[in-house]
Amino acid sequence: MQEEIIIAGFGGQGVLSMGKILAYSGVMQEMEVSWMPSYGPEMRGGTANVTVILSDSRIGSPILHEYDTAIILNQQSMDKFESQVKPGGTLLYDINGVIHPPTRTDINVYKVDATGEAVRMKSPKTFNMMVMGSYLKIKPVVKMENVIKGLKKSLPERHHHLIPMNEKAIERGQSIVEGVNVL
Repeated sequence: MQEEIIIAGFGGQGVLSMGKILAYSGVMQEMEVSWMPSYGPEMRGGTANVTVILSDSRIGSPILHEYDTAIILNQQSMDKFESQVKPGGTLLYDINGVIHPPTRTDINVYKVDATGEAVRMKSPKTFNMMVMGSYLKIKPVVKMENVIKGLKKSLPERHHHLIPMNEKAIERGQSIVEGVNVL
């Protein structure tokens, strides 16, 4: 098993955090892991993406040109990465950040209203965890108990009181994801 993922959006959306939590979750599951962030100097508001590879065997290279899964949080990222999803792969996007939905018919496409749901739940900072929950519903590559361990590892201890709220957001994300074009 090897899952090659790109998570892309604006800085401040929790793109890098989501990737880090997935990577730590893989480590907790004794997988081989690669986590490679990329972001502009402006951080918040600038573009940000992270490549995560989860594998049960040695990873040859962290550099990828196509992905099994793309998690897209804004239009600029859709424009850049939609074409880089492997045929038969998966693209998950948040409907609030994307003006022009994906058009490919050779991939599995899912949408989620994570932004809207996070606002409705009065916890906008959990947006990225809802997206991650949606991803894990589609592709359960790591176990939930390892995701919680990954959260604990990536959050500073002073923020551990937020873990239950994040866990609820992950669970909510699993229930609100919708298939648009599922092969």
